[in-house]
Amino acid sequence: MSEREPISRVSEREPRVTAAALARCATRAAALVWRSAPLHVLGYLAVTVVGAAVPVTVAWLTKAVLDGVAHRQTGALLAPAIAIAVAGTAAAAATHAGQYLRAEVDRRAALDAKDELFAAVSRFTGLDRFETPAFLDRLRLAQQSASNPGRLVDTALSAARSAVTVTGFVASLALVNTAFTALVLLSALPALLIELRLSRQRAAMLWRIGPAERREFFYARLMSTVDAAKEIRLFDLGAFLRLRMLTELRTANAARRRMDRRELLVQGGLAGASAVVAGAGLVWAITAAGQGRLGVGDVSMFAAALAGVQAALSGLVGSGVMAYEHLLTFHHHVEIVDAAPEPSHRPASLAPLRRGIELRDVWFRYGPDHPWILRGVDLFIPYGETVALVGRNGAGKSTLVKLLCRFYDPTRGTILWDGTDLRDVPPEALRARIGATFQDFVSYELTATDNIAVGDLPAAADRTRIERAARDAGVHDTLTALPHGYRTLLSRGFPLEEEGEDEEGPDSGASLSGASLSGVSLSGGQWQRLALARAFLRRDRDLMILDEPSSGLDPEAEHEVHRRLAELRSGRTSVVVSHRLGAVRDAGRIVVLADGVVIETGTHAGLLAAGGTYARLFDRQAAGYRDDAEPATAEATGPSR
Repeated sequence: MSEREPISRVSEREPRVTAAALARCATRAAALVWRSAPLHVLGYLAVTVVGAAVPVTVAWLTKAVLDGVAHRQTGALLAPAIAIAVAGTAAAAATHAGQYLRAEVDRRAALDAKDELFAAVSRFTGLDRFETPAFLDRLRLAQQSASNPGRLVDTALSAARSAVTVTGFVASLALVNTAFTALVLLSALPALLIELRLSRQRAAMLWRIGPAERREFFYARLMSTVDAAKEIRLFDLGAFLRLRMLTELRTANAARRRMDRRELLVQGGLAGASAVVAGAGLVWAITAAGQGRLGVGDVSMFAAALAGVQAALSGLVGSGVMAYEHLLTFHHHVEIVDAAPEPSHRPASLAPLRRGIELRDVWFRYGPDHPWILRGVDLFIPYGETVALVGRNGAGKSTLVKLLCRFYDPTRGTILWDGTDLRDVPPEALRARIGATFQDFVSYELTATDNIAVGDLPAAADRTRIERAARDAGVHDTLTALPHGYRTLLSRGFPLEEEGEDEEGPDSGASLSGASLSGVSLSGGQWQRLALARAFLRRDRDLMILDEPSSGLDPEAEHEVHRRLAELRSGRTSVVVSHRLGAVRDAGRIVVLADGVVIETGTHAGLLAAGGTYARLFDRQAAGYRDDAEPATAEATGPSR
């Protein structure tokens, strides 16, 4: 799926995976694991071969011992006995070494797989995929596969081990009864076909229950984090949300239960058939021994070979089916990685803004089935001027901001940067010239320094820039008063650990890091100032976007913030979105949006004199501050798209 493919083309149905796609996934998975841990994979392969050869070797040695006992050749028993002990020791060592090597392969491969997956996710320049259920379901399955891609190699080596064991035991069994050997091998073919079908059905079931599992996770997270804790307790929503969570869990469990029952019935039937074949073979061997056609060692070998062949064939089928199922899941990983645009090697450059930004007949909606948010907007944002966007909720103000940042492209029309269409500009080049604070800013559970530095990561090591941005946002004194100053973790959910970590663990008598620093929480207004500080790190950028920059501040703080903003952005291009009209009265140009179109534009004084929508909204807000005015219904200040 290309980067600009519309949401409507993302299928909500279960994806169909071709044999060629599975082969491609297998190649990609093998290459990823090999890149991650080549020496460990070779070591794992070596111990796998040893583990596969030992059972066959022990069976032949046991035959030799039993034949020696039967013929009273006690002198010849010492060497086989020692060999059996050595083989058992080798098998035990191989088992433990294999466990370690498998775990290390899994860890290294999971690290690289997650890096590859989330590097691809970060390359999606827009937001549309993250609002698409099918993509979110695919991403959830891709994360599951990325957590343990080494399983594909594990199942492949398990299949190889089973194949080696099967080969050795089949040769041994054929020496006793060729016809019966063929019967045992043929009995495994239906099991393989049936197990593959069950595997496809399980993969389809995992896709179908994806939405239910995501909703279950949503409800569980809602009840276990501080974000919604106040409302959940005030409104007594715990039982309501718990019921919703359990309903989704029961839905997923019911689907899994039906699948497990189907597998139980089918696999039980297959196991019964195998038991019948094995029983028939043992009856023949015992009868033949009674007739003198087989010796004691032959019967022992036949029994061991029969059990070994059936066990190895079962393991071979199981490994193949498990590998098939893992490939079906890993396919989602590959699809996301391949869908992400590759990093551009051409210079990502955009000339500094000199004339202005122009919107020409811009239409936008979030999908073909959604209503139009913008309906032919024509707007010019002059260089060096502050333009304020005002209007009721849903007028399209925040959507226009998203288009300026190129989180979406216009459905129709163009946005020009000094005459250059933004579609022709690398998104990273455009965003490097923009500073912004959004009404739905993120409160990162990081230190105060990091919370500011995310606005411009190269500034993380520049204490002077960090503190200057904090002072400009009026939050410096708050941060210096914290228990550990700017190093304080702004979260009570995690401890802040200093360097010098002791890996002995919490029970070793020392802290994991020598000294654990407690985190703190900030008020909503303090968080808003911190978000403003991020934007102030980019004060020198061509365009500053301030989407409700003071909605969480008290009137005095709001006045001070806007005064400081006016000083910092004097002579620079800015777009300010606010429902508080008093905060934008000094803007060089005020643009009033309604129903996705520009209905008024001008200065504060000019729009008041015109007596239109802006004047009516301003008078209504101002009336709330006058004692002699009738109570007026204030405009809602909730988020708008």
